[in-house]
Amino acid sequence: MADNLMLFSVFLHSFLRALRLPFVPLRKLRYPRSHSSRGMRASFATCPSATKVPIDDISTKTMLCHLDSALLRSDSTFAYFMLVAFEGGSLLRALLLLLTSPFLFLLNEDLRLRVMVFVSFCGLKKEGFKLGRSVLPKFFLEDVDLEGFQALMSAQKRVVFSGLPTVMIEGFLLDYLGVDLVVGSELSAAGGYYTGLLQRGGGMGRMVVVLKNLFGEKKADVGLENIKASDYHWLSCCKEAYMVGASEKRSRGTALPKEMYPKPLIFHDGRLAFRPTPLATLAMFIWLPLGFLLAILRSLVGLFCPYSIAMFVGSFLGLSLQLKVHGTPRTRESGVLYVCNHRTLLDPLYLSGALHRPVTAVTYSLSRISELLSPIRTARLTRDRMKDGEKMKSLLSKGDLAVCPEGTTCREPYLLRFSPLFAELTDEIVPVALNVSVSMFYGTTASGLKCLDPLFFLMNPFPAYYVEIFEKLPQELTCTEGHRSRYEVANHVQKMLADALGFECTMLTRKDKYLVLAGNEGIVPSR
Repeated sequence: MADNLMLFSVFLHSFLRALRLPFVPLRKLRYPRSHSSRGMRASFATCPSATKVPIDDISTKTMLCHLDSALLRSDSTFAYFMLVAFEGGSLLRALLLLLTSPFLFLLNEDLRLRVMVFVSFCGLKKEGFKLGRSVLPKFFLEDVDLEGFQALMSAQKRVVFSGLPTVMIEGFLLDYLGVDLVVGSELSAAGGYYTGLLQRGGGMGRMVVVLKNLFGEKKADVGLENIKASDYHWLSCCKEAYMVGASEKRSRGTALPKEMYPKPLIFHDGRLAFRPTPLATLAMFIWLPLGFLLAILRSLVGLFCPYSIAMFVGSFLGLSLQLKVHGTPRTRESGVLYVCNHRTLLDPLYLSGALHRPVTAVTYSLSRISELLSPIRTARLTRDRMKDGEKMKSLLSKGDLAVCPEGTTCREPYLLRFSPLFAELTDEIVPVALNVSVSMFYGTTASGLKCLDPLFFLMNPFPAYYVEIFEKLPQELTCTEGHRSRYEVANHVQKMLADALGFECTMLTRKDKYLVLAGNEGIVPSR
């Protein structure tokens, strides 16, 4: 055992030396706190609870808050670095970070942070890093502590600091919490790529110096920290302090309800649908080989089996379809326009399975691979209103047609603005409400490979689809017979589907989504 510890100590020494980090021998990693640290902890532990923050008095003051402990419920930041490694890097990088997780517990807080930063960021392109605004905010928001959030939002000016890299936290803090200033660690870069090293002044070890330089002799009015924090030294930069968790006996606080989000989370990207803690990530890697084979088998069943058999066999393979039909479904008549909200690329396939007959689907951007493998007919649109309208009228004259007026997918319980083009094509309109449920992978992406969307969806252990088919839209609510405007018809169908699903209608469009997630307008140039 002693030889193994010595061997690991030598390896760790070499690794940290390559990173130009100070080496701490294993026998000194766990050391008792000094009397001064204990005295400071004892003095600040008597600070009042964050629930007793005088809202009227603090509404004109500046609050300094520690993100990691006072605002987030989780004790570990590993999940956020795993998201960077998996979404921004690759499976191999994520596996490497997972393999380092057992050794991270042997390191102090500063070294642990530096190792995770190095493994997650080394070699990533600086210019294309958008995870801080497209992927991470969802997981940060789900981890926000209600008590810390309420105390922070009561201040007039909010300054939040963290040892985490600024590129990881500023999108969440600025865009979703409305923080005035974010202080984080800056990453070194060379040749447009991150080196995986922190710039001077990075990490919690030097954060006290950074904060003192920021505020100077004039201290922050109020400091917000967790009662169980390991380091209270930064509170010397504040005139007074309040403690999160001082009035609670449990280790984790209450999560911030979604209805209390300062800004609703409508768009987010990334493949992982779960919080990638070490154990959850290990379970994912164990599942991946089986999940991949299961996804291939599920695809073959959908491609080559009749609809009735495919639905039956799919249920044994873990696929779930919950179907609800209003009235009598049309089985023989053609020329029906099925208007659906958009959840994944498989929407038309599940609609065809529910109807037990193929329905032609129109799409703006479909990969060549998905187009070739699709068991139903697909047609590309050009975003030219006149040409697209003529093309869809031609398709309707030959059979049923499925269209998703949102123009893109949305994961959260919101409906984007419905394009009114469908309302001008025909009065034979049947609204269809769709929803999906996944536990491991999202079957949509804004910045990744869209041809892999169906594969990721089918790799979930038990993916579920909900399909609700309504009766044909009454004639008095159509453009031709009812003399309604196309906007009235589109808004009515959008509201109808939103009410059925319990979603909220928005006026956001495909362009808004891609500007947030990918930094472009989401238009694929035609070849």
